[in-house]
Amino acid sequence: MRLKNKVAFITGGTSGIGLATAKLFQQEGAHLVIVGSDAERLQAAARDIGGEVLLLEADLRRIDALERAVQQTHGKYGRIDIVFANAGAATFATLETVTPDYIQQNLALNFSGTFFTIQKTAPYIPRGGSIVVTTSFLNTVGKPGLSILAAAKAAARSLVRTLGAELAPRGIRVNAVSPGAIATPFYGKMGLDETTLSRVAADLQSKIPLGRFGEAQELAKAVLYLASDDASYTTGTEFVVDGGLTQF
Repeated sequence: MRLKNKVAFITGGTSGIGLATAKLFQQEGAHLVIVGSDAERLQAAARDIGGEVLLLEADLRRIDALERAVQQTHGKYGRIDIVFANAGAATFATLETVTPDYIQQNLALNFSGTFFTIQKTAPYIPRGGSIVVTTSFLNTVGKPGLSILAAAKAAARSLVRTLGAELAPRGIRVNAVSPGAIATPFYGKMGLDETTLSRVAADLQSKIPLGRFGEAQELAKAVLYLASDDASYTTGTEFVVDGGLTQF
């Protein structure tokens, strides 16, 4: 059990990659802390995972809510060994339709939320701890209508390098996992109608050398590697799991 008695703090852990990772972490012996913005989805995730899970409702766009979640975790366990900064969401918006409020809301979750998750948890991470950030294949590939999400994920990739360098003297590793096209509810939340969503999915799949969308469990295994001592000499990197989408 690679994470036996490790305390794992997971944001965006109620569905998709976050939920699959939580399940795998539990199988590997971790104490789970799941942070989400919706109470019903948190309860549903807990039922799906089974066993003991600390559920914390927090909107990561609100620093006070994030701070409360971190303090509750510290109060129960006294430390945080692993942080999976996974929370993120976006809707499609063309160049002409992007507004200042749209940018602010997207950056608040997809960039600021990631930054402050790391900032607020870092004081409680012991030497040998690990932080894993979810970035995206959009760091490399340009997709119309996703300019703000792509910019936020590119900024998150940069954080992995800069904060990795800053935390290295404390023995804390910071890495990223970069999903390609993954079969999760993420795409269904982008505000596209079924016809458009099907067309986008077909276009993406046609560009993937392995010829299919990935599964959340495949991403979870990559996160497990980066979070565990198997990756004890790895920091500042981005582990790309995209079926070759950005490589050929």
